[in-house]
Amino acid sequence: MRRFSLYGVAVAAIVGVGLAALGPMPIAGQNAPKDAPKGGKGGGKGKGPAKFVMPEPGPIPRTGDGQPDLNGIWTHPYTPDITQTAFNRTGATLKFTEWGQKNWDSYDASKGDYAGACLPFGLFRSMGDPHPFQLVQGKNWVALLFEQNTWFTKISTDGRPHPKDVDPTWFGDSRGTWKDDVLTIDTIGFNGKTRLDTNGHPHSDQAHVVETWKLMNASQVYYTMTITDPKTYTEPLVSQRVFGRITDEDTRKDPTKELMEYSCEENNKSFFEGRIKLPDYSTWK
Repeated sequence: MRRFSLYGVAVAAIVGVGLAALGPMPIAGQNAPKDAPKGGKGGGKGKGPAKFVMPEPGPIPRTGDGQPDLNGIWTHPYTPDITQTAFNRTGATLKFTEWGQKNWDSYDASKGDYAGACLPFGLFRSMGDPHPFQLVQGKNWVALLFEQNTWFTKISTDGRPHPKDVDPTWFGDSRGTWKDDVLTIDTIGFNGKTRLDTNGHPHSDQAHVVETWKLMNASQVYYTMTITDPKTYTEPLVSQRVFGRITDEDTRKDPTKELMEYSCEENNKSFFEGRIKLPDYSTWK
């Protein structure tokens, strides 16, 4: 089984921001949650931050090196609007800078959506998409293998610093550290060409992200993402979520729970026929 883009069907039927902003859509019945929220430009005007429930602590598996064992396939909550899972001083309303507010007010996915053009989602949107990812863990590194478009990122955990001259990329430059059974990942060096979520909340190339991963029990991770971006926001944005592990037994019983092939480019009819446009590069700066 595999995934492919359904833009040709969806955007041809409905013209507007909502579906155009969603990015490549999952095939019905596969790994996307049935109750996944719909996209569209929300701006934090919905029901407010979702109620958060901390997982119950319990025994955790460990690797031969003694680290909490994060190996496996993980599901994560679809987060089309990061403000709906935001826990910051201002609740669900983001505090924009002048630049950030102008960027947000002028955003219109129907005039050019980078995800619709099959460009990389980037770190933020990949951690909030509806598809699972696999974490592969070594003594001095971890790698995230995203089902979405088969992207991946590898993070060293041996204490090495960020390079002095970071080459800006879609996923940024990440460095990880272990302390008190918590994996902390520090990421800088974004190219500023992506969005925080499906709704299109902006960020700049000055974004600095700190993620924490705490294995609470054998099957749940408590995850936090703290975004500091002085060009776009006047205060940090903190989002916390719970990830669930898919076990080998789960995949043996249901092979569709394995990561599947995903090709955005294949059958992306609306892009080839011009209904989905490339974003204006000048807006990425």
